[in-house]
Amino acid sequence: MKDLLHIWKSRWFAFAHDMVWVALAVYLAFLFRFDFGAIPERHIQEAWHLLYVALAVQLLSFWYFGLYRGIWRFASLPDLQRIFQAVVVGALLSYFILFIWTRLEGIPRSTLVLYPLILAGGLSGARLLYRWFKDRRFKLSSVDSKRALIVGAGKAGELLVRDMLKHDAYLPIGFLDDDRKKKGLDIHGVRVLGHIDQLTGFVQEFDVEEVVVAIPTLDTQALKRLVKQCAQLHIICKKIPSLQEVEKEKLKIGDLRNIQLEDLLARDPVLLHNPEVSSFIMNKRILVTGAGGSIGSELCRQLLNFLPKQLVLLDHAEFNLYQIDHELQSKHNYHICSTVLGDIRDEGRMAWVFSHYQPDIIFNAAAYKHVPLVESNPVEGVKTNILGTCMLADLAAKHAADYFIQVSTDKAVNPTNVMGATKRMAEIYCQNLDSRCDTAFITTRFGNVLGSAGSVVPLFTKQIEQGGPVTVTHPEITRYFMTIPEAVSLILQAATMGHGGEIFVLDMGKPVKIVEMAEQMIRLAGLTPYEDVPIQFTGLRPGEKLFEELFHQEEALRSTTHQKIMLSGTRKVDWAEVQQHLEAIRQACEQRNIPMLIQELKQLVPEFVPSQKLLSP
Repeated sequence: MKDLLHIWKSRWFAFAHDMVWVALAVYLAFLFRFDFGAIPERHIQEAWHLLYVALAVQLLSFWYFGLYRGIWRFASLPDLQRIFQAVVVGALLSYFILFIWTRLEGIPRSTLVLYPLILAGGLSGARLLYRWFKDRRFKLSSVDSKRALIVGAGKAGELLVRDMLKHDAYLPIGFLDDDRKKKGLDIHGVRVLGHIDQLTGFVQEFDVEEVVVAIPTLDTQALKRLVKQCAQLHIICKKIPSLQEVEKEKLKIGDLRNIQLEDLLARDPVLLHNPEVSSFIMNKRILVTGAGGSIGSELCRQLLNFLPKQLVLLDHAEFNLYQIDHELQSKHNYHICSTVLGDIRDEGRMAWVFSHYQPDIIFNAAAYKHVPLVESNPVEGVKTNILGTCMLADLAAKHAADYFIQVSTDKAVNPTNVMGATKRMAEIYCQNLDSRCDTAFITTRFGNVLGSAGSVVPLFTKQIEQGGPVTVTHPEITRYFMTIPEAVSLILQAATMGHGGEIFVLDMGKPVKIVEMAEQMIRLAGLTPYEDVPIQFTGLRPGEKLFEELFHQEEALRSTTHQKIMLSGTRKVDWAEVQQHLEAIRQACEQRNIPMLIQELKQLVPEFVPSQKLLSP
């Protein structure tokens, strides 16, 4: 209300100012005509006629041409054009009315020329003087403001600079844009300096401290180039949050955020078929295991949007479970959530969970996923990833659950580590159990997710903060990456497409070199790779591969109705043989006989290539 009152006060002041200038322009025009001497008596009456008509006509003309929509603080060339249009049109209409009324008798012809010139000069001059005064005050009061260069002179840039000029946090130096035709234009008094390619020169010329990207649709390659340039210049690069904020015209400087790795590895957004997912989830009892983990917690967030009847969050890590439970408490339908502390290896606890909650759909995201740790602790990895998963699957079948969705990994394909082999064994068990019960077992397989617990991103972030070195195992190592929300959206979509026994492979795009990711993260911190932060190659860790595969050579991939989800062919395994080897695996775990455990894993997953160290007694 206070802002609205201020706006109206400003407009009434501007209106009063302009009306005064109309009267002053009429008087000065006659004064100029008579060389600043006394105006003859016979012309005074006509001057009053001109004034009466001009005040009424100019008021309408000013209003029509929008002189009171602009703000004096940001007066620029378009505002001056509107003033001249309003003055000229108003003057011509005034003369026309006077011609009909008095035939313009008693009005000197030179006065008809002088009046609009004086009025236009007075209106424009006052506005420009006010802007100069405010700009000077702004610059003097902005010694602590960050000198910002805005990339993008479109709608987002206009909204951003408008908010910058209201606060002291930023001093907008100018715009850069990919449209060369915009060069030289002013947006709220801030000049479009040139093309994006000229960033380095303008940063150095104007002592820029921060570059803000205000192009929501800027492609990834262009964004990478900007980040690289900013890193070389040792300045911060930020961006606007999203296109949605621009469309709502709610863009504020407080919304600016640092460019993240996800922005530089951007993929097309996932098209989630909401009606299908909603039909699959709504009014169902859902159990999410590993609910406190990266994938499990995001599953809980997204599942709640589709209004399940009940959502059971299960995890053995108390703090992780507390965090996601605390977060979900702000949701309007939190009352349907139940949090359960428990380990999927605990048969008694899991039997109680299934008996008590009777879940219709189970999302099994519980697993030990850190390759080196599982390689060093193979028994624990097997207990959770194989024995725990198989027990959950058996309970789902026993309690006639509708669906069991197993979250798997690309490391299950031609595994060279225990973690990958255990996940592949879980896939085999779920696929083969599907044909022996009414529960539909569906597997989703994908690569690494950005920012997940144990991923390289948090590690690199910490190493960069400490000044390095950033440790990469091999200069040629590559991995597939997607964001956690994207991975979970595709899991939900794949779940709606399955009938049982399928392995859905999520489209991970192109593999990314880990060393290039490390370089990008260093640049995002405003530093230069190898100069400010060294990168050190430490050698491949036990069980680590140079590159990952998303499907086995015997698993022919087929397309599905969703462009980012593919269907892998299945490989049948004799059920009696599976049970026999599982029993042997249980005994090996109880005896902590690692060579025997690895041999049994190889029997079930023949493509598994373990390290010789694990085979040694």
